[in-house]
Amino acid sequence: MSIDLYPEIVLSGDRTPDIGPEIEELCDEIRKACKGFGTNEKRLIKAMTRDQDTRTKIALHYESYKGKNLEKLVDKECGGDFGEAMELLAVTPDVAEARLVRKATKGVGTTEKLLYTIICGRSNADIDALRKAYFREYEKDLGSLVKGELGGDLEDFCMACIQGLEDAYDPDLHTEDKAKEDAEAFHEAGEGRWGTDEKSLFKLVVSSPPQHLKEVNRVYTDKNDVTMFKALEKELGGDVEDAVLFALGMKLKPYETVAKLIKSACSGVGTDELLLTSAIIRYQKILPLVQVAHMELFGKSIQDRVKNEVGGDFEDVLVAIVDHALE
Repeated sequence: MSIDLYPEIVLSGDRTPDIGPEIEELCDEIRKACKGFGTNEKRLIKAMTRDQDTRTKIALHYESYKGKNLEKLVDKECGGDFGEAMELLAVTPDVAEARLVRKATKGVGTTEKLLYTIICGRSNADIDALRKAYFREYEKDLGSLVKGELGGDLEDFCMACIQGLEDAYDPDLHTEDKAKEDAEAFHEAGEGRWGTDEKSLFKLVVSSPPQHLKEVNRVYTDKNDVTMFKALEKELGGDVEDAVLFALGMKLKPYETVAKLIKSACSGVGTDELLLTSAIIRYQKILPLVQVAHMELFGKSIQDRVKNEVGGDFEDVLVAIVDHALE
């Protein structure tokens, strides 16, 4: 199955997990960092950039323990890109992604890259939790939102991803013969026909479990001297090409794909601060392996990339998230 990015607390739906003394101590630290004249940003960052499980428990417990909403407190105390990052840390990971989806679709135009990197290439469990969180926060179905914001092939692909229809891997079903059959079907839907059968391509990418899709890609490459990635680049274009390649990458090369996403947020004229923030916070659970891929691909650490792109408290919080993930 695809990687679960959410912690078990979120996937289980447990809104009242067991809270140990460490969580209340961190809640106390957060309150002290915000008390009095001015905010002690370094103290606040240190308390709020813990591992995913700890952050989730803080987000769930803070209001009942301290009598104040943590997200609103952080919004009041922190501003700019730094404030946006801290607000995402102040809520549970599923709610943070619901907030990001909202940001990607709010106002004039849609930020397609931010949107598809959140909803494509996800595990069934993650996408189910995200749909529930979005409805809980905004009383709107995530699928209805996507239909209203996107169109054409990109809408079709993202809607397929939102359904959470990835098959469970079954060695009795996902055999060598099945891989050959699916590789041929992929060829017939793309390079092997006049015009492209996008829906068939989308279905294969979305529904195939990673273990099987890796074998399909091997068979396809051996037979056609081109990978599924290269074939999709020939058959698709624009945002839908990027979205499908991202989803395929998250199944076949997830750590390399996230490393490239982090780099892409820093490429071109200026930095896409929200995309960079999103990538580092959302993928905290797998950052140790993303760091390895980032070093192999680009010869530098994620922290060094962040330091080259941003500064101040914003730099400090992103670097702290990575540092804690690598501990």
